[in-house]
Amino acid sequence: MSKATRQGYLSNFPVHVLLAILFLVGIGLAALYSIGSNQPGTWYQHSYAKQGLFLGLALSLAFLVVFIPLSKIHKYAYGLYGLAIIGILIPFLLPKVAGTHRWITLMGMQFQPAELAKIATVVAVARYLSDRKPDSLNIPALIPAMVLVLIPTGIIAKQPDLGTSIIIFAPLLPMLFWGGARPYHLFLFIGPVISILTAFHSISFTVWGLLLLVIIYLSRPTIITGVVLYFSNLFLGLLSPYFWSLLKPYQQDRILTFLNPEKDPLGAAYQIIQSQTAIGSGGLFGKGLGQGTQTHLKFLPVQESDFILSVIGEELGFITIAVVLIVFTWIILRTVRKSYESKERFTSLILFGFSIILLAHVFVNAAMTVGMIPVKGLPLPFISYGGSFLLSSFVMAGFILRADLNPMD
Repeated sequence: MSKATRQGYLSNFPVHVLLAILFLVGIGLAALYSIGSNQPGTWYQHSYAKQGLFLGLALSLAFLVVFIPLSKIHKYAYGLYGLAIIGILIPFLLPKVAGTHRWITLMGMQFQPAELAKIATVVAVARYLSDRKPDSLNIPALIPAMVLVLIPTGIIAKQPDLGTSIIIFAPLLPMLFWGGARPYHLFLFIGPVISILTAFHSISFTVWGLLLLVIIYLSRPTIITGVVLYFSNLFLGLLSPYFWSLLKPYQQDRILTFLNPEKDPLGAAYQIIQSQTAIGSGGLFGKGLGQGTQTHLKFLPVQESDFILSVIGEELGFITIAVVLIVFTWIILRTVRKSYESKERFTSLILFGFSIILLAHVFVNAAMTVGMIPVKGLPLPFISYGGSFLLSSFVMAGFILRADLNPMD
């Protein structure tokens, strides 16, 4: 690329978006610095120093994505997906790390290949859908897209890493809808899930059964199709106890604790209670960086990654949490708008898929810290500690940044 071409390409570079992302990174580094300030060891052994080193590589990856022609990304989308599948299978051949098969250790450094799978799956689904006309996306045409998502979802859930598997699955239905699939066809896929979830409560299951009748009636299928659809959903609801038994005991405990935190305040509910205490004690403006008692007395668990928002709330206050969430909301909504404005379906689908991943991460992490949903091991983008996660977040950021630039095909 010539210098003139490069300058023209970067003339519309969204500096304000990059600054918003770096603001989130700065908040994260400040929280990590506070966490490590009272820990033993030299400064370069602490999480904030390691995160700072990964930040340099992450920024490089983001700008690399900005300059890669979209035609190349489209061409090698399935190849990248294949490498990602191999990557998440490799940990099963290696010794467990922390009781799971999530990590690959290379030269003393650990890498979580599921982070690559998040990126590759969205890109692969975007290519599949963009290669087809919206009006051709009938039920048989949607199945390959679902398979592309279900394969990594199932493998990662087996590691086990239920949180990341949910994140990979999250963009599926929104991307299918964005790509042109009929809402009724999507309902056929999501209906069984709702049937299983509502079957745990008799009133909810009854209401869902009545709503299901109305939806089927309004959709006007054939009588046989309608009867099969209705009773198959009811049958799946009756299988709820079996699906419950498939969950690990700790996963069952997390759900039961979410419904009743007082059930085990020193056990499964401990994380939620300590997180709520930390955020509540910070008030509007916080206790000050390095002054959080829940943080520095180690009452708050997994404070560098999953519960880093609780650290921010305790030390920097609710106002800072509100600003962080507003910045995330602005980035996500802006990405959706750019997706809508994009003339290239491939680009539009990628942007929309990544916006859903960011939204899922932010919602689940924030809701988890205040006890709105069961505890999941999901970090906060650009803020939580983790090299693999930071790299994948900045790869998504690279696609978001290039949304304002001229195509390079």
